[in-house]
Amino acid sequence: MVRCWCGKQAITRTSWTSANPGRRLYGCPAEGSSCRWIGWYDPEMCARSRMIIPGLLRGRN
Repeated sequence: MVRCWCGKQAITRTSWTSANPGRRLYGCPAEGSSCRWIGWYDPEMCARSRMIIPGLLRGRN
């Protein structure tokens, strides 16, 4: 079980930023709190994937 800085059980989220599209992360369940803790669940993507995935997502929407 992964816990954030404030001791709560972390939840899994998905990043949709251009720097980390589709990359899963752990985050504090108290969104908007002062904790702001995150921990990466998935390893970092290679540069090619980070370049290609945003274009694929744009084409889908």
